[in-house]
Formats: sequence, C-alpha cells, structure tokens
Amino acid sequence: MGRQEVEERVEAIARGLMEGQTDIELVDVEFVKEHDWYLRVFIDKEGGIDIEDCQALSERLEQELDAQDFIGESYILEVSSPGIDRVLRKPRDFTREQGKAVDVTLYAPKDGKKEYTGILTGFDGEAILLDETTSLPLKEAAQIRLHIDF
Repeated sequence: MGRQEVEERVEAIARGLMEGQTDIELVDVEFVKEHDWYLRVFIDKEGGIDIEDCQALSERLEQELDAQDFIGESYILEVSSPGIDRVLRKPRDFTREQGKAVDVTLYAPKDGKKEYTGILTGFDGEAILLDETTSLPLKEAAQIRLHIDF
C-alpha cells in the first residue's frame, strides 16, 4: 500500500474515531520515511490541544490500526498539534486560515520573486490570493505556512 493510500485510510479512521467531538479538528495525516517510518496525525482545537487530547486519540487510533493491520511497514505513531507554523496543504486549510498571514515559497520565481508573505484573502480551489492582489497557483507553491512574527 502506497504512502498516500495509508494517509487517506488513516484519515478516514481518525475522522470516524473523532465523530461527535465537535471541538477537535483533524488537521492532517502524514506517513513519512525519515530514519524510521512515522505516521503523524495532527489535531487542533480552539485554544490549542493538550496532551490528554493527543493521548486519547492515539490510544483509540492505535487499537484500530492494530485491528485493521493494513500498514506493511513498522512505524511510529505520533498524535500532536500541527504547531503554530503549520503547513497549509488542503482546501479546508486555506478556507480556515483566511485573514491570517502566510509565507509562500514557490518552486520557481514569479515576477522575480520566489518568496511571498501576505494576508491570505482568497482561495478558489486552484490558487490562493494574498492581500487581495497577488494570485499564486497552488501547483507552483513548494510550501505555504502560517507566518510567525518574532
């Protein structure tokens, strides 16, 4: 089973386990090979999640994943917050984070620039709009993150 298939199946399982918990949101799932394989599930809620939120989902998810046993590789399961500098990937991310500052890095320069910072003011499924003036196609974006001022 491929990486994307694992992510999609785990996302569906996690959503099912979280049904009825209107305060907690499933942000993302990633299955990545670093030194070992990691299955990371990112959750969030208004005011931030705590260790108890992560532990509760981790325990239930671990039981379900063990029962279904569809991941061929050995992996480490992590359930955590996406962090304040979260990467935006999915359509719901761009909708949820409108009005917030983001940093965008493009694969190739556009108008002589490869990096943009601005307020996310729009999303049409194909491109994001920064500061109501700059349209950046998602397929040209290497990474889009929430901006952090230090």
